[in-house]
Amino acid sequence: MKKKWLSLVFLSLLMLLLAACTANKDAGKENTTSDDTKKGEKVLHLNNAVEPNSFDPSVAFDAVSWAPLNNLMEGLVRLNDKNVPEPATAEKIDVSEDGLTYTFTLRDNAKWSNGDKVTAGDFVYGWRHMLDPKTASPAAFLAYVIDGAENYNTGKGKPEDIAIKAKDDRTFIVTLNAPTEAFLNIISNPSFFPINEKVAVENPKWFAEADSFVGNGPFNLKTWQHDSKMVFEKNDQYWDKDTVKLDKIEWAMVNDTNTEYQMYQNDELDIATVPSELAQDLKDNPELKNEDQAGISFYRFNVDKKPFTNEKIRKAFALAVDQQNIVDYVTKQGQKAAHGFVSYGLTNAKGEDFREVAGDLIIFNKSEAKKLLVEGLKEEGWTKLPAVTLTYSTSPDNQKIAVALQSQFKENLGVNIKLKNVESGVFMTEQKELKHQLSRSSFLFDYADPVNAIESFVTDSSMNRTNWSNKEFDQLIADSKKETDNDKRWKLLQDAEKILIDEAPVIPLYFYNQLTLEKPSVSGIVRHPVGYLELKWADKK
Repeated sequence: MKKKWLSLVFLSLLMLLLAACTANKDAGKENTTSDDTKKGEKVLHLNNAVEPNSFDPSVAFDAVSWAPLNNLMEGLVRLNDKNVPEPATAEKIDVSEDGLTYTFTLRDNAKWSNGDKVTAGDFVYGWRHMLDPKTASPAAFLAYVIDGAENYNTGKGKPEDIAIKAKDDRTFIVTLNAPTEAFLNIISNPSFFPINEKVAVENPKWFAEADSFVGNGPFNLKTWQHDSKMVFEKNDQYWDKDTVKLDKIEWAMVNDTNTEYQMYQNDELDIATVPSELAQDLKDNPELKNEDQAGISFYRFNVDKKPFTNEKIRKAFALAVDQQNIVDYVTKQGQKAAHGFVSYGLTNAKGEDFREVAGDLIIFNKSEAKKLLVEGLKEEGWTKLPAVTLTYSTSPDNQKIAVALQSQFKENLGVNIKLKNVESGVFMTEQKELKHQLSRSSFLFDYADPVNAIESFVTDSSMNRTNWSNKEFDQLIADSKKETDNDKRWKLLQDAEKILIDEAPVIPLYFYNQLTLEKPSVSGIVRHPVGYLELKWADKK
């Protein structure tokens, strides 16, 4: 009897042990199954590389903050899939005949993620916060088209002097200091998002943690493990929530493109950037997407330093650069050669691309380059070209391009130049102080309009950094800002760009692009050339 009882006990223990083993095995399988698979949710897996610098829209003036923030919040307008601003939090936009006053009527169903209504007062509060000198917003200059904005931002005025007001909860009125055709593009920038005044007054650091963050965009900030991971979830308070197809977005923060690529290969990410060393190998991959980015890599001449005081010599150097050779054999990232200064992807209401309409303004021409060099030397009475030093900020990619340019100037002009690399912080300071003779540079657009890049070269602009000045150019830019007819405005900007290229204070190299891998299961992601990532229309099978 005792043996039988012991056998039953042993058998029971064995069964429990087997059940436990089976349970643990099944639990392991369940744990490796993602939450989205279990719940049937649509979850998009992305990588933001690094921690966003801030989710305060007035401070978040950089790509690593823009991409997530643009999907957590929304301004009066939002760029559509054609990169054209259209009503967003505002349902109606009225513009006065003189082009100075914009009246925005907010949607009655526009709400914050905590259920509060989005009011015109929230826009007044948010924009004043951006322009407050104490905020030190790097984006404040974008608002200088608003009457009184620059004075307040530079400490010469009061917040009440800024020509923005809430007529009532749903009516927001803005008055400009001059007609600005690009105004709706400018305010699509995240810096012009509203801020929930009630929340911000109660907690000035409302933007710093997921628990306190309040947005008005397609998604909510559910969790934020700093320097590690963010999780967004669909915002059920969003006015256009029925358009949003994704349930969640999970953002990793992995600042290594090779690791990111491996995560993509292991199906841990749905989208990944392409490591530069793999770009050529992956160029025929059907999952590769190569899209325009509004920006340009170029070189600046200092027109006050010999020999670049002479326009023909500058033009000779510019024409001696084979841009196509640079993108094909040096950068090898699928960029487009720059034959003008304004990049591709900037369109008007008709869908016309500025670069395509303006055409090629500068193309490699060895014989013409040599001819101009000889003419320039003769004009100056020089029998020998003064020494030339090309300066660039230290990085392997910048060095490769500098070496390639050195080779092209030798081959195409018969000119030997020196190369000098400088640590990036020092380089930028020296370039601003106009210490360089010929130096590497770049420009990324702040908003989707050609004037944003071209106006950098007006006389005395802090962005000029060439000492170049042209009164006709300055006037064309000034006239373009007053012109309300878009066709006429574009013609003015095209004429200005042509002067810039003809007088050659710059050498365009290539336009930036966005090279990414994207799983076939993903659709509807919009990457604006200005750098905003749109996930409102994204879907995943």
